[in-house]
Amino acid sequence: MPMTLPVPIEFRLPEGWLPAAPPDGVDVPDVAFAAVRPHPDAGFSANITISGEVPPPEVTLPELADASARRLGEAVGPVAVDFRREVGSADAPALTQRLTFSGIVGDTPHDLVQSQVFLTFADVRDPHRRAVIRLSLTATAAQHDEVIGDFQDFVRTVRPDPDAGAGA
Repeated sequence: MPMTLPVPIEFRLPEGWLPAAPPDGVDVPDVAFAAVRPHPDAGFSANITISGEVPPPEVTLPELADASARRLGEAVGPVAVDFRREVGSADAPALTQRLTFSGIVGDTPHDLVQSQVFLTFADVRDPHRRAVIRLSLTATAAQHDEVIGDFQDFVRTVRPDPDAGAGA
Protein backbone atom coordinates (compact mmCIF):
# COMPACT_ATOMS: atom_id res chain seq x y z
CA MET A 1 0.00 0.00 0.00
CA PRO A 2 1.40 3.44 -0.89
CA MET A 3 2.39 5.77 1.90
CA THR A 4 0.25 8.75 2.89
CA LEU A 5 1.92 12.15 2.80
CA PRO A 6 2.10 14.01 6.12
CA VAL A 7 0.74 17.17 4.48
CA PRO A 8 -1.71 17.30 1.57
CA ILE A 9 -0.19 18.80 -1.56
CA GLU A 10 -1.29 19.69 -5.05
CA PHE A 11 0.84 19.60 -8.18
CA ARG A 12 0.65 19.41 -11.95
CA LEU A 13 2.46 16.72 -13.93
CA PRO A 14 4.55 17.83 -16.90
CA GLU A 15 2.92 17.39 -20.30
CA GLY A 16 3.21 13.81 -21.52
CA TRP A 17 3.88 12.26 -18.09
CA LEU A 18 1.38 9.69 -16.79
CA PRO A 19 0.42 8.61 -13.26
CA ALA A 20 1.77 5.13 -12.57
CA ALA A 21 0.51 2.36 -10.35
CA PRO A 22 3.00 -0.13 -8.91
CA PRO A 23 3.02 -3.47 -10.74
CA ASP A 24 0.75 -6.13 -9.28
CA GLY A 25 2.25 -7.70 -6.21
CA VAL A 26 4.87 -4.95 -5.76
CA ASP A 27 4.72 -3.12 -2.45
CA VAL A 28 6.10 0.42 -2.57
CA PRO A 29 5.72 1.49 1.06
CA ASP A 30 7.76 4.69 0.87
CA VAL A 31 6.14 6.24 -2.23
CA ALA A 32 2.87 8.17 -2.13
CA PHE A 33 2.68 8.92 -5.86
CA ALA A 34 4.57 7.97 -9.01
CA ALA A 35 4.47 9.10 -12.63
CA VAL A 36 6.31 7.88 -15.72
CA ARG A 37 7.37 9.35 -19.00
CA PRO A 38 6.13 6.91 -21.63
CA HIS A 39 9.28 7.22 -23.79
CA PRO A 40 11.77 4.71 -22.32
CA ASP A 41 15.50 4.85 -22.92
CA ALA A 42 16.79 1.34 -23.59
CA GLY A 43 13.90 -0.14 -21.62
CA PHE A 44 14.02 2.25 -18.63
CA SER A 45 11.20 4.78 -18.21
CA ALA A 46 12.08 8.03 -16.47
CA ASN A 47 9.90 8.44 -13.39
CA ILE A 48 8.91 10.98 -10.77
CA THR A 49 8.04 9.88 -7.24
CA ILE A 50 6.70 11.72 -4.21
CA SER A 51 7.21 10.69 -0.60
CA GLY A 52 7.22 12.45 2.74
CA GLU A 53 7.73 12.30 6.47
CA VAL A 54 7.65 14.34 9.65
CA PRO A 55 11.20 14.05 10.96
CA PRO A 56 12.22 14.85 14.54
CA PRO A 57 12.88 18.61 14.90
CA GLU A 58 16.63 18.15 15.37
CA VAL A 59 17.08 16.30 12.05
CA THR A 60 18.44 18.58 9.31
CA LEU A 61 17.71 18.46 5.59
CA PRO A 62 21.30 17.34 4.84
CA GLU A 63 20.82 14.46 7.30
CA LEU A 64 17.57 13.49 5.55
CA ALA A 65 19.37 13.67 2.19
CA ASP A 66 22.19 11.47 3.55
CA ALA A 67 19.62 8.94 4.77
CA SER A 68 17.88 8.94 1.39
CA ALA A 69 21.17 8.27 -0.43
CA ARG A 70 22.01 5.54 2.10
CA ARG A 71 18.60 3.81 1.62
CA LEU A 72 19.03 3.92 -2.15
CA GLY A 73 22.52 2.44 -1.77
CA GLU A 74 21.13 -0.39 0.34
CA ALA A 75 18.74 -1.23 -2.51
CA VAL A 76 21.03 -0.83 -5.54
CA GLY A 77 24.65 -0.82 -4.39
CA PRO A 78 27.10 2.09 -4.54
CA VAL A 79 25.55 5.55 -4.86
CA ALA A 80 27.50 8.76 -5.47
CA VAL A 81 26.25 12.18 -4.34
CA ASP A 82 27.32 14.27 -7.34
CA PHE A 83 25.71 17.53 -6.24
CA ARG A 84 23.97 18.92 -3.18
CA ARG A 85 22.77 22.42 -2.36
CA GLU A 86 20.55 23.92 0.30
CA VAL A 87 18.05 26.37 -1.20
CA GLY A 88 14.87 28.14 -0.14
CA SER A 89 14.50 30.54 2.76
CA ALA A 90 14.65 30.41 6.54
CA ASP A 91 10.85 30.02 6.58
CA ALA A 92 10.80 27.38 3.85
CA PRO A 93 14.17 25.64 3.63
CA ALA A 94 14.74 23.15 0.84
CA LEU A 95 17.56 20.98 -0.45
CA THR A 96 18.37 19.56 -3.85
CA GLN A 97 20.78 16.74 -4.63
CA ARG A 98 21.76 14.56 -7.59
CA LEU A 99 22.69 10.91 -7.07
CA THR A 100 24.28 8.54 -9.59
CA PHE A 101 24.23 4.77 -9.49
CA SER A 102 23.92 1.67 -11.66
CA GLY A 103 20.88 -0.54 -11.83
CA ILE A 104 19.59 -3.55 -13.73
CA VAL A 105 16.21 -3.35 -15.46
CA GLY A 106 15.21 -6.70 -16.90
CA ASP A 107 18.62 -8.05 -17.85
CA THR A 108 20.04 -4.70 -18.96
CA PRO A 109 22.43 -2.65 -16.83
CA HIS A 110 21.80 1.11 -16.78
CA ASP A 111 23.72 4.11 -15.49
CA LEU A 112 21.03 6.05 -13.63
CA VAL A 113 20.69 9.54 -12.22
CA GLN A 114 18.26 10.53 -9.47
CA SER A 115 17.57 14.20 -8.81
CA GLN A 116 15.92 14.80 -5.43
CA VAL A 117 14.29 17.90 -3.99
CA PHE A 118 13.37 18.08 -0.29
CA LEU A 119 10.67 20.69 0.46
CA THR A 120 9.48 21.66 3.94
CA PHE A 121 5.90 22.50 4.88
CA ALA A 122 4.12 23.07 8.17
CA ASP A 123 2.59 19.82 9.44
CA VAL A 124 -1.21 20.15 9.08
CA ARG A 125 -1.79 18.36 12.41
CA ASP A 126 0.74 20.46 14.35
CA PRO A 127 2.01 23.70 12.73
CA HIS A 128 5.01 23.70 15.10
CA ARG A 129 6.31 20.56 13.38
CA ARG A 130 7.60 20.44 9.83
CA ALA A 131 6.75 17.94 7.16
CA VAL A 132 9.33 17.16 4.50
CA ILE A 133 8.22 16.15 1.02
CA ARG A 134 10.79 14.41 -1.18
CA LEU A 135 10.35 14.72 -4.94
CA SER A 136 12.56 12.44 -7.04
CA LEU A 137 13.28 12.13 -10.74
CA THR A 138 15.03 8.93 -11.82
CA ALA A 139 16.26 8.62 -15.40
CA THR A 140 19.06 7.03 -17.35
CA ALA A 141 22.22 9.11 -17.54
CA ALA A 142 21.59 9.48 -21.29
CA GLN A 143 18.02 10.74 -20.74
CA HIS A 144 18.49 12.85 -17.61
CA ASP A 145 19.32 16.13 -19.36
CA GLU A 146 16.28 15.65 -21.61
CA VAL A 147 13.82 15.31 -18.69
CA ILE A 148 15.33 17.52 -15.96
CA GLY A 149 13.47 20.58 -17.30
CA ASP A 150 10.17 18.70 -16.94
CA PHE A 151 11.10 17.84 -13.35
CA GLN A 152 12.00 21.44 -12.54
CA ASP A 153 8.65 22.57 -13.98
CA PHE A 154 6.91 19.92 -11.86
CA VAL A 155 8.71 21.02 -8.67
CA ARG A 156 7.54 24.60 -9.22
CA THR A 157 3.89 23.43 -9.14
CA VAL A 158 4.09 21.61 -5.78
CA ARG A 159 2.31 23.44 -2.96
CA PRO A 160 0.14 22.69 0.06
CA ASP A 161 -3.41 21.80 -0.94
CA PRO A 162 -5.64 24.48 0.61
CA ASP A 163 -8.80 22.47 -0.15
CA ALA A 164 -7.67 19.17 1.40
CA GLY A 165 -9.65 19.72 4.59
CA ALA A 166 -12.71 21.28 2.92
CA GLY A 167 -15.96 19.48 3.42
CA ALA A 168 -14.60 17.12 6.04
